[in-house]
Amino acid sequence: MSLAAPRLYRSSGIPGYLNELSADPRHIIARKLEREVQVQFADRPCTVQTPEGAVQAQPGDAILTGIAGERWRVSRKHFSSKYRPAAATHAGDPGAYLSLRNRILALRMSEPFEVLLADGVSRLNGRPGDWLVDYGDGSLGVVSDAIFQVTYEIPD
Repeated sequence: MSLAAPRLYRSSGIPGYLNELSADPRHIIARKLEREVQVQFADRPCTVQTPEGAVQAQPGDAILTGIAGERWRVSRKHFSSKYRPAAATHAGDPGAYLSLRNRILALRMSEPFEVLLADGVSRLNGRPGDWLVDYGDGSLGVVSDAIFQVTYEIPD
């Protein structure tokens, strides 16, 4: 007996929400809460081990550490539209940054799934109960339910 491969979602790299997600009647609209994260910027190509899989980072990409010690990468292209420096940090320097209250689409998944990032190489693995998140800038992500509950709000 063979198991079917997990459903694959592909980041487009093109601004706008993925039709596949926005057309799904189960999706929700949520907003990122303002949370402080620690940021370093890659000075050379490297691999960032996230809870959902290995992600390739290029020079200038931000490598973030969140409230539960989880790490992830945000491309240089999208970083300034998602985070701003905290009071003691200058833009572009490593240090504390605050997440912006951006609107996202999200779908809580009931089956395993994968996300191919816009770099065409990095893959994230989602588990049942994780959230498929569409940031509206052509990038997708996988967020565990525990992290989703403390980093996003669902507006009324």
